[in-house]
Amino acid sequence: MSNAVSTSRLSTEQFHAAVHEVAHSIAVFDCDGTLWSGDAGSGFMKWSIETGLISREATDWIDRRYRGYLRGEVSELAICGEMVQLYQGLREDEMRRAASDFFSAQIERNIFPEMRQLIADLHSRGVDIWAVSSTNDWVIEEGVTRFGIPANRVLSARVEIRNGLVTDKLLDVPTDEGKVASLAGAGINAPDAVFGNSVHDAAMLSIARRAFPVNPSPALLERATFEGWPVYYPASVSPA
Repeated sequence: MSNAVSTSRLSTEQFHAAVHEVAHSIAVFDCDGTLWSGDAGSGFMKWSIETGLISREATDWIDRRYRGYLRGEVSELAICGEMVQLYQGLREDEMRRAASDFFSAQIERNIFPEMRQLIADLHSRGVDIWAVSSTNDWVIEEGVTRFGIPANRVLSARVEIRNGLVTDKLLDVPTDEGKVASLAGAGINAPDAVFGNSVHDAAMLSIARRAFPVNPSPALLERATFEGWPVYYPASVSPA
């Protein structure tokens, strides 16, 4: 298996060339681990607790649920939704400010410059760029402004906003097959290129003309080896 993985690993030059060969109309990107290192979803949850953005009651509830998730007792779909419902009762404008502060302080320095350049090149060629993530919309919409991706091209975990207040009514939680469903809801069924780092992106990668695992997790690396998908590692996370 190690030889197969090694021979299917792309350099930055090869990666960008391969993308430009196929990405003529639509390209779809996961965000956490793909456009930047780290998990902005769980990071924002922890930051919200540390800064006192959420109440002690909400903190205790999400702490129990997240511990259950780490033990395998709470599903990926459930925890991603609950990490947005966590903020019910807060004002949306407050969430936007918090997301901006968090991203600037915790995530912006982790952006992969190779991915920022790739997306800039795709924009210049007229490619329609979409971001799909199970992290909340406030953080993702804030983060992808660094890539020139507008909010109307973001599909992310979100709840209904009513009278300016966050509710607990889930509208979407794109993860696993849910990412494919969210794209289909936007009229995208066969994108030219899809980029993701996690096994939770595998379903979305499978519908692309060309799949590009970026900084793949062990589970996605195994899937990529089976599927024959070439993998790419930005310099800051490239394994020895």
